[in-house]
Amino acid sequence: MKTSWRNASLVASAAAVLVLTTACGQEGGTSSVGSQNVGATAAAGGYGGVGSGIGTGTSPSASSTVGGGQGNLGAQSASAGKLEVSANAELGDVLTDSAGLSLYRFDEDTAEPPKSNCNGDCATAWPPVPANDASAGAGIDKALLGEVTRADGSKQLTIGGWPAYRYAKDTKAGDLTGQGVGGKWYALAPTGKKASVASLPGLSTRKDPNLGEIVVDKNGMTVYRFAKDKAWPEPVSNCVGACLEKWPVVAPVSANDTKDVQKKGLMSFTRSDGVKQQTVNCSPIYTFAADKQPGDTNGQGVGGTWYAVRPNGEMVGVSDK
Repeated sequence: MKTSWRNASLVASAAAVLVLTTACGQEGGTSSVGSQNVGATAAAGGYGGVGSGIGTGTSPSASSTVGGGQGNLGAQSASAGKLEVSANAELGDVLTDSAGLSLYRFDEDTAEPPKSNCNGDCATAWPPVPANDASAGAGIDKALLGEVTRADGSKQLTIGGWPAYRYAKDTKAGDLTGQGVGGKWYALAPTGKKASVASLPGLSTRKDPNLGEIVVDKNGMTVYRFAKDKAWPEPVSNCVGACLEKWPVVAPVSANDTKDVQKKGLMSFTRSDGVKQQTVNCSPIYTFAADKQPGDTNGQGVGGTWYAVRPNGEMVGVSDK
């Protein structure tokens, strides 16, 4: 990772300030907000809420459920059988059981050593996958399959050390309604890692059907700017405290680890809380906690102050006066 302009300048002199001013300058996207807001459908005020899941999340007909109706409850506690790999357009390869039900991992569990921390009501909503009779299908390394003894003495399947679960609200093959629930539950990749899109540069762009070309992070998640931040004469973030729970900062990215993003003003800075944050054209950038999968743009227009970012650093939908 390349050092930021702050780290590169060890002497706080007038010359350093001049360099910063030249690098950041006054960019066109800092004009008053109150013009066109593309996709500004979120309620004004506040920071927005956290959503969850991929797919409909609706109750399917009996013919489309695994076992149909109450029979699905039995399927949720049944052995996994031969594990399979299901290709998902948004998450890449997702691990499923032999019935096609998605398997998940829990951030509060541990893999080294394997331990499940989902018990009681949690285990009702997220049935643990029994370890008995589970086997590796095509594309799955059988050496990654293991088991862990739960608090109740039962044996739970592990993948790469991570305890595996189904989600009670997934009622048919291919459902992924558990993805991102509570910010702690994620679909399992065949490796035991969280399922995610193919590796991307630290920052790159994608064409959104509604917003046009916008910047995304290494996970394909939409990047945003906060209209109350400052880019000139130096970056200043005004998203602090509780704001950061909804709008996590984008960590510093090497300029060589970017694609199709303007290099001028592409740097990091140290926030007032000591955390280093990436900028595009000197403007601090963030992701949005309510965006649960690549392609989500739920943060666009939130509060009339949050906007997706163009490759040149401008805020999408905010026109100059």
